[in-house]
Amino acid sequence: MPRTSSASPAEPARRARAPRLDSVCAEAVQLAREAIIEADPEHVGEHLAAVAEADRVVTHQFECGLPGYRGWRWAVTVTRVSRSRQVTISDTVLLPGADALRAPDWVPWDERLKPGDLGVGDLLPTAPDDERLAPGYVLSDDPAVEEVAWELGFGRQRVMSRQGRLDTAQRWYEGEHGPDAAIAASAPRSARCGSCGFWLPLAGTLRQAYGVCGNLYAPDDGSVVSVDHGCGAHSEVLLAPEQQPVEELPTVYDDGEVELVTVSRAAGSVDNGAPTEPHGHS
Repeated sequence: MPRTSSASPAEPARRARAPRLDSVCAEAVQLAREAIIEADPEHVGEHLAAVAEADRVVTHQFECGLPGYRGWRWAVTVTRVSRSRQVTISDTVLLPGADALRAPDWVPWDERLKPGDLGVGDLLPTAPDDERLAPGYVLSDDPAVEEVAWELGFGRQRVMSRQGRLDTAQRWYEGEHGPDAAIAASAPRSARCGSCGFWLPLAGTLRQAYGVCGNLYAPDDGSVVSVDHGCGAHSEVLLAPEQQPVEELPTVYDDGEVELVTVSRAAGSVDNGAPTEPHGHS
C-alpha cells in the first residue's frame, strides 16, 4: 500500500521560513542613525532593536525624544543587493511602540453624531441608502401615509420605512417620554397618558402606542409620549379627600404625677387667709 501523509494542506504555510537577520544590514546602525539625524538631529535616542523584515532587509529602531511622542520610535529600513556589502537606506518613518501615546481610532462623522448635535444653520444630508426611508412610490404599509398620498394626488419623494418606524418607536419608548421615565415612575399608577383627556393620538400605526401631550401645565407638553407614560398633570387625577377632624378626648389629669409643695402658713400670708397686720397706727 502506498504510504500516506497526515499533514494538512495548511501545514506547509505554517512551516514557511521566517526571514533571517542579515548580519551586514544589522551592523549598519550608524548609517541608519545618520538618516534620522539628517531629518531631526535633536531627538534621536538609543538604538533599540534590529528587526528582519525580509532577506537582506532590516529595520533599525531608535528612541524618539520628540515632545508629545511618548513611546514612539524612529524606524529606518536598510537593505543591500545580493553578494554586495554596500547597505542603502530604504525608508525612514516614525512608528508607535506598544505603549505609545496615540490619538483614538477615527470614527466617521455619521457614527459620532448624537441627537441634539444639529444646531441653527447646520445641514445634515441623509444618505441615499438610509434604511429608515423608502421611496415614496413604494407602498409604505402605513394606511395614514397612503391615504394622504391618494387624497392629494401625489406623495413625498421618500417616506419612513417600516424599519425606520420601529427604530423610532423603540427609541421613544426607552427615552424620557416612555414608561420608565422618572416622572412617570413617580406618578400615580392610574395616571397613564392613554387615559388622559389631554392625550392626542398620532396617526397611522404609531397611534396604537404614541400620542402628543396637549396639557399646558404638563412637563411633556408638545412632546410625543407613550400610552403608558404618565405624570401628575393627568386630567383625571383627583385631590386626596379632606381629612376629617379627629374627635378630641377630654383632658385627664393623673393625680399620681402631682408634686407636693410646702407653702408658708405665717400670719398674714395669702395661704393662711388671715388679715395682714397694719404697719403703722393712725
